[in-house]
Amino acid sequence: MAVKVLIPTPLQQLTKNQAAVECDGHDINEILDSLETNFPGVKARICDDQGNLRRFVNFYVNSEDIRFLEGPQTKLSDGDEVSIIPAIAGG
Repeated sequence: MAVKVLIPTPLQQLTKNQAAVECDGHDINEILDSLETNFPGVKARICDDQGNLRRFVNFYVNSEDIRFLEGPQTKLSDGDEVSIIPAIAGG
């Protein structure tokens, strides 16, 4: 099952400068595993030492924040689009 994952600029150095990649997975956790398999080092930037998503990295599935869905267990369908958005702070 192919899912399009949009990669933020700070992580594109790990994805060979690709802004979007295709991954296989039935939920966000499986997408993270697929990203790590294809682009080693990505998961360490997105997840903490326990493997949980970092608080300052937001995930969206088809424009819906996974925090309001099922979190990392959010189910995916073929053709879905996952956006990885790092939080931006400022004043």
